Amino acid sequence: MLDYPGIAATGLPPERWPAGFRRLRVSSRVGSGDEDFAAAAEAVMRWRMHRRAGVRFDTDAERAAPDVEVVVGLGVGGLRLHAPCRLVWTVEQPRRTGWAYGTLPGHPLRGEEAFVVVRDADGTVRLEVLAFSTPATRATAAAGPLLPAFQRWYARRTGRVLRRIVRDAREAREA
Repeated sequence: MLDYPGIAATGLPPERWPAGFRRLRVSSRVGSGDEDFAAAAEAVMRWRMHRRAGVRFDTDAERAAPDVEVVVGLGVGGLRLHAPCRLVWTVEQPRRTGWAYGTLPGHPLRGEEAFVVVRDADGTVRLEVLAFSTPATRATAAAGPLLPAFQRWYARRTGRVLRRIVRDAREAREA
């Protein structure tokens, strides 16, 4: 069972997100044009971006879909933190593709995070990472300002990783 208010709110404008949660919005340019958009969208929908970003991303699903459960693993060995989530929405449109997951009990946070590939009118392709969250445990609350800094770092990292995936796909097409 999802454990926060405002389920699927990351699909809405931020002013409609639940109050009392930290908000995150990071936008990273990853390419330009239809082919870059297709490569980026596919990498997000098939989990490649997350897996190449260095987190453990466990799911039986090959592709993002509503109600798919994933467990994100951060850290190494016995220090690995397991964060269970469930996808709350997906979108696949000509200019916008992605998904959001919400936290499940056992996750160190409560809230939602979305990863959406957007193609602007000028052809620019961007990854938008949107989130609202609050600590779910005393340990994450004790992390204080480190937690938002980590979330912002990870959002930027996924943008860099997706940019490399798109570049590799472009080079493969041109070869």
